[in-house]
Amino acid sequence: MFFKMKNRIKKAVKESDKKALTVYIIVRTLVIICMINELIQGNYENAFLCIFSLILFLVPSILEKTLKIEFPTVFEGIVYIFIFAAEILGEINNFYNLFYAFDAILHTINGFLCASLGFSLVYILNENIKTINLSPLFVSLVAFCFSMTIGVMWEFYEYAVDMSLQRDMQKDEIVNQVNTVLLDETKSNKVIRIKDIKYTISYDENGNEVMKTSGYLDVGLHDTMKDLIVNLIGAIIYSIFGYLYIINEDKYELAGKFITTKKVLAK
Repeated sequence: MFFKMKNRIKKAVKESDKKALTVYIIVRTLVIICMINELIQGNYENAFLCIFSLILFLVPSILEKTLKIEFPTVFEGIVYIFIFAAEILGEINNFYNLFYAFDAILHTINGFLCASLGFSLVYILNENIKTINLSPLFVSLVAFCFSMTIGVMWEFYEYAVDMSLQRDMQKDEIVNQVNTVLLDETKSNKVIRIKDIKYTISYDENGNEVMKTSGYLDVGLHDTMKDLIVNLIGAIIYSIFGYLYIINEDKYELAGKFITTKKVLAK
């Protein structure tokens, strides 16, 4: 059943590349404008992020040529918008702090897109193996696991950057309750619960006050777990769509618009 999808998939994703090209030109132009503005203002770190974004825009095209694959127009367009939203809107324009759900939305989309890549990976690797009949459940499970692996690796990357470059990719959060065994003086693994924390004052080694927060400062744990949870949601959504697509291609053809295929070479 799995390999019968071949012709349907190619038909579903064969759209005009002009749509993806239009999105690419628009976001690339906006990034260049942003880069010029940051250079004028002397914000060289932000200007570097703009250059990094321009490089990321080239990745889909490089992968298509190198791996001889073809990304669907819808998928490619969303990737361009995702890069622009994450780097330009999120980092440079501070959307991560201005809009509470912005980061969660991006990680959900990431989970969805990576699941579609995982789904496509199984399809591409097994496209010419006629003796194997992969079950829809197995294909969906691979898509889900692939997406979650990418999500976890990204959190590793954020942690590594924060530790090595003293950044704050794993955004901190104010909490009003702490549950810990570290403060248990009996060392008996008893949970010490500190509730209703009104504020926390931090001092340096010389006794000077360096920070006062309205609660306790959680250093990235909540952000990491929220990112993984919404990545999980995105992965589950596409894995279900992918499963249903294999079962009924006509009814759930939308899932096919996110499936990467091998590029058909002209004879």
